Amino acid sequence: MPALTMDQVRQLNSYSIYTTEPKRTLFTLADIHKDFYHPDFLNLMMGITDAATETAAISHFARRYGMFFAMQLYMLAAYDEVWNGKPIELRFDAAKEFDSFTVAMFVNPNDWRYVEEEERQAVIEKILYDGHVIVQQLRKVTSISPLTIWENFFGYLLWHYHILLSNPGLADQAMEDIETLEDPKTWARFSNKSWWAQYTGGQSPTNLVNVPVRKSCCFSKDIPGLMACGFCPMK
Repeated sequence: MPALTMDQVRQLNSYSIYTTEPKRTLFTLADIHKDFYHPDFLNLMMGITDAATETAAISHFARRYGMFFAMQLYMLAAYDEVWNGKPIELRFDAAKEFDSFTVAMFVNPNDWRYVEEEERQAVIEKILYDGHVIVQQLRKVTSISPLTIWENFFGYLLWHYHILLSNPGLADQAMEDIETLEDPKTWARFSNKSWWAQYTGGQSPTNLVNVPVRKSCCFSKDIPGLMACGFCPMK
């Protein structure tokens, strides 16, 4: 298994994904897979965020997990590496960022592995399916649209692909991965459409980074200390 470079660790850290031990583990990704844990999970997120509504609290978590989801695809395009840990090994703890409380993620740096070209399609499909499972579980916690959750994931990914496409050494691989995401067959395990293609309208991420893309509200406006995102469709 490859050891992450310091540059990779810094990139993960910039999206609140840390390779150190947390002071404590409030919950793990495996806990969210357990229906009986959902009331405790909801109470934790309501308490950490002080959100005005349950939907806002769970949407906030979806945005945080979305950073991990998007970094999976970024690391794949940039380094041909993917996180290979188990759900119980993705841990969450409360953290304070910009004077507001949120959750940060903690992972083992030894849990990344190289991806061979012949397995790339299957790896992307697994990342998407793992994301789908979280979408379904979060929708059991409270009333929240799957569109909201997917768009929470994709906001970060749009930026990552914009950066990758601007790098001559990485642009070709990034474009191949984007084409894979646009293909409905990649999503066929759980959907009859590409949620990514619906989000981008088939346009290049570079054309979308400074324009409204979301169709749903992320509800950050309902969390103290946060503002409505600049492209909120509810304005």
